[in-house]
Amino acid sequence: MDRILIRELVVLGILGAYESEREQPREIVIDLDLFMDLRPAGQSDDLADCLNYDEVITLISEHVATLNRFTVEALATDITELVLSFPRVQKVRVVVQKPGAVDGCRSVGVEIERSRPVTA
Repeated sequence: MDRILIRELVVLGILGAYESEREQPREIVIDLDLFMDLRPAGQSDDLADCLNYDEVITLISEHVATLNRFTVEALATDITELVLSFPRVQKVRVVVQKPGAVDGCRSVGVEIERSRPVTA
């Protein structure tokens, strides 16, 4: 399946279980692979056949900036649900990282993958 790649989306948000992590927004880095059929857009060269990347990025950025989550896993799950709300996206892989969260590591994070439910 074809993929749209969004790399190193940096958003300020509250993410963490410790009080010190919840005092002020910190950088959260997000990578996305959006799986969908890109043939219609490739054949037509028409924006109407494309996924609006800006709309996806804006939705995710606003969500991360306003919703305070305790776990990286919960935030990554939120993001997969947001992305799968776009009808053309069949599957999404999300990586959410917290730079500087653990001493000695550049960042820590999770990667999850979710697919649109198969309808009978």
